[in-house]
Amino acid sequence: MQAINYIKHLNGAFLQFSKDTRLNPTHISLYVALFQLWNTNRFPEEFYINREEVMKYSKIGSKSTYHRCIKELSHWNYIIYLPSHNPYKGSKIKMLKFETSTGQALVHNSPKNDTSNGQALVPIYKHIQTIENKNINKQGNYKNSDFNDFENNSKRNSSAPNANNLKTTKNKNYNEPL
Repeated sequence: MQAINYIKHLNGAFLQFSKDTRLNPTHISLYVALFQLWNTNRFPEEFYINREEVMKYSKIGSKSTYHRCIKELSHWNYIIYLPSHNPYKGSKIKMLKFETSTGQALVHNSPKNDTSNGQALVPIYKHIQTIENKNINKQGNYKNSDFNDFENNSKRNSSAPNANNLKTTKNKNYNEPL
C-alpha cells in the first residue's frame, strides 16, 4: 500500500473537478463521501462500502441518483466501482490517486458547446460604483421625508383611538411613577 497524502490528494482531486465540466455537486459530494470512508479505512488499495452509509454521508436521497453518479465516477476514471449485487457484502471501491506533485495525471477532454472558455468577469470598480449608488439612494430617501413637520405636529395623522389620552411629553420625569 502506497502512503497517501490527504491534503495533496484532495487538492489534486479538486483540481480535476474544476477542469471537468461533466461533474455536478452530487458527483463531488459522493466522491468526498467515498474519500472519507477510504480515509477511515486507512487508505487501503480497495475497500467495501455500504450504500446506505455512503448515501447518508453524501446527502443523496435517491438510490437512482446514487447509482447513476457512482457509475459515472467510475466511467470517468475517478474511482473503480465493482458492484457486488449482494446486500450483505457491499460493493468494492478502488480510489484512484490524484496527488498534485506526481502520479496519475488525467485530463478530461469533453466537448464544449459554449462559445467562451470561462465565466465572464466583472471588474471590481463596477461593484464599488454599485455600492456607492445604493448608499446615495438611501441617503436621498431620508432627505425626501420631512421629519421637521412631524416633530412640529403639523402633520398629525392620528390612527390610534383616543390619541389625546396618551399624554406623551418630550421632557420626562423618571422619578414619577407611570
